[in-house]
Amino acid sequence: MTIPNISDISVQMFVTVFFFLLIIAPLFSLGALRLFQSRKKAGFTLIGAGVVGYLIFMLVINLIT
Repeated sequence: MTIPNISDISVQMFVTVFFFLLIIAPLFSLGALRLFQSRKKAGFTLIGAGVVGYLIFMLVINLIT
């Protein structure tokens, strides 16, 4: 296994990915947790917010690159 070369990643790309991962991943996790707790409305709302966050993330990434 080799070490990947990350020198091509710009600071703007790194900060953008880091910021959105701090938002998107917890939304999906909390959504799944709420579904396991039988709180369907809250669970689907959080998962939906995660999907919207992901779509915004893809839009921002396309604008950066």
